[in-house]
Amino acid sequence: MTSQTAHSRILAWLSVTVAVSVFVGSNPAQAGSSNSLMDISADGSLLACSNRDSGTVTFVDLGTNQVLREVSVGHHPEGVSFIGQSRELAVAVYDDDVVVIIDADSGKKRSTVSVFDEPYGIVSTTDGSRIYVTLEYPGQVVEIDPRTSEITRTFPAGSFTRGIAITPDQKRLLISEYLTANLRAIDVISGKLVDEWPAGSTDNLARQLTIHPKRPKAYVSFIRSKVTAHQGAGSIFPYLAVADLIDSEDSRRKRMPLDSVFGTPVTANPWEIAISPDGRRLFVVFSGTDDMQVCNTIDDDYRELSLAKYITTGHNPRAVRVSPDGSRFYVYNALDFEVVAYDAQRLRPIANIPVTKNPLSPEVHVGKVLFYTALQPMTARRWISCSSCHPDGQPDGRTWHNPEGLRQTPPLRGLAFTHPQHWSADRDETQDFEHTIRGPLMGGRGLHKGRLNKPLGATNKGLSASLDALAAYTNSHTFTLSPYAKNGLSPAAERGRKLFVSRQTKCAECHSGPFFTDSQSGKPGVRHDVGTGNADESETMGSSYNTPMLLGLYRSAPYLHHGTAASLQDVLTTQNDGDKHGTTSHLSTAEVNDLAEFLKSLPYELPEPLAAAASIIKVAN
Repeated sequence: MTSQTAHSRILAWLSVTVAVSVFVGSNPAQAGSSNSLMDISADGSLLACSNRDSGTVTFVDLGTNQVLREVSVGHHPEGVSFIGQSRELAVAVYDDDVVVIIDADSGKKRSTVSVFDEPYGIVSTTDGSRIYVTLEYPGQVVEIDPRTSEITRTFPAGSFTRGIAITPDQKRLLISEYLTANLRAIDVISGKLVDEWPAGSTDNLARQLTIHPKRPKAYVSFIRSKVTAHQGAGSIFPYLAVADLIDSEDSRRKRMPLDSVFGTPVTANPWEIAISPDGRRLFVVFSGTDDMQVCNTIDDDYRELSLAKYITTGHNPRAVRVSPDGSRFYVYNALDFEVVAYDAQRLRPIANIPVTKNPLSPEVHVGKVLFYTALQPMTARRWISCSSCHPDGQPDGRTWHNPEGLRQTPPLRGLAFTHPQHWSADRDETQDFEHTIRGPLMGGRGLHKGRLNKPLGATNKGLSASLDALAAYTNSHTFTLSPYAKNGLSPAAERGRKLFVSRQTKCAECHSGPFFTDSQSGKPGVRHDVGTGNADESETMGSSYNTPMLLGLYRSAPYLHHGTAASLQDVLTTQNDGDKHGTTSHLSTAEVNDLAEFLKSLPYELPEPLAAAASIIKVAN
């Protein structure tokens, strides 16, 4: 080793040592320093739990493990965070686009702060002077002063941001992208991006992250979606990324599988993670296989984790939190509507705490449990559930290599009104997906014993209560207005609407009715050749496709069946050879932009009442 090289390494070591001391500082990571569906107050006396299906937040006295009160907050609350050392709670209400601040002792809502769209993750500074919220669709972080309930700053944070954590020194925010699992650091003072840990091209569905309280490391759970024939004709694996938050000569981001590598059963769909206050234990809950892993953390490039215990949980665990003193941890089983308290030393349950009444009908509840499980009778290998690609009815942003060719994942909203289903129009009822459950993709026993009718043939509705329940859940998703249409159509969108319905473009000839599709329940399926089939060499079903619904296009890129259109402008220009997909080649750039602006504004009015007025049939199950 040369003296120059040795000198460089000494300087590097010194810089790392300083960075670690600055990172840890005198402020240990508090319980609420990363986003979660649960949070524990700084003094360890209260737990707050977000109940998505109920539209409520529940406060639990951790001294008695009894519910104190349940507070209604709106449609689909997600992240919760106690504000600093106080007993006030901030709640991100996803579908209502608001942040609600609640006094935990009285249960009264002190204020409501409107944000642009889809607030998800939320954290507070240690002193409670600021709260930070991720806005999923616009990919932003908003800074809110909880004393005045005013937004003080908004800054860009990436694309489809969900996870958020604040470093112990309170100087940086870490942000994870939902559809890419990219990790970014934002300087709190400037609001600017200052660091980045890129994910792999197959990484997907990163909802949350957490920071080691003693070491400059961050942990992000996600799935790897291998979508191409070369990658195995479609497969999904649970993973954890370990990111070094300081400069290193080695890779700053390591990827670790979370399934059979530990000698445990295969796990599916990691939802949240937590770390103990001493940094020695990491907890991961898996919503697909109803289980969790308790791991020992190891500061090693080749062995970052070792398994301490595998624990079977209740249905659909979505959150895990550790008490500030490290003596307890808590798991939220979302479809049992309860929180389970565990002894952190013995790793055994000590209390079951019902946090809300089941707000779902018995049929929809059964269907939702089936939709989220990667266990039998849905799947044989524990690796995939329906929710792996359609979490909470939303698309996963992926284009999968299916037996029929490349197929972009569609949303489930509007499914009850738009049959047949699939890009290939090869299903005319949700019950037909029994063929998928029994097939090679999922390999499950299935939900019906006995003969099954072919897709598009005689109905399979009524053959199985479980199949009908699955259909009832998938058909239950409803719409919210586009964030671009909260105040009605903009002038540009109105110009685009006129172009859309004109004979000049012919867009509305196929994209018709309240759901902007000619695929409707009770009518024969119609497929159209829009000139995109030849672009996919793997296509096996010809070049004609079912007309997709256009509602919610603002958040469902990439577009077209093969996902090659990165933007709506691409759909109208580079991906519309020969004007087979609407007559748009004569449009000016300004007109194309107006048309795209209209499409981003869908829905600008709720479609369900319009469908009822037009006597469009809703498939209940």
